[in-house]
Amino acid sequence: MKIEPELCRVEDALGILVGKWKPIILLHLLKNGTQRFSELKRELPGITQKMLTKQLRELEEEDIVERVVYPQVPPKVEYSISEYGRSLEPILHAMHEWGLKHTNHKNKKMKTDIS
Repeated sequence: MKIEPELCRVEDALGILVGKWKPIILLHLLKNGTQRFSELKRELPGITQKMLTKQLRELEEEDIVERVVYPQVPPKVEYSISEYGRSLEPILHAMHEWGLKHTNHKNKKMKTDIS
């Protein structure tokens, strides 16, 4: 596949996925399936409620995540990966694998620099 830089759509993809939390949120939803807001918040201890809400809304706007609100008191809200969002799974796994390789590469380089 030939990529023409002036026609590259990587910026569009990054606009949807960029940020510390979105890929992690998506990986949790892919692994665990449908989750309530409180479950996601518990699995991401470093994220604020405001940030989790913002990230989920942005993912919902892009049709990556689906949100279902149940009419009860207190309100029950569940989040899941949309069918369209599942198309990101190989990309997220590739990013994870590259991250592992990069960490190993950096660790090896640090050891040789110290020696």
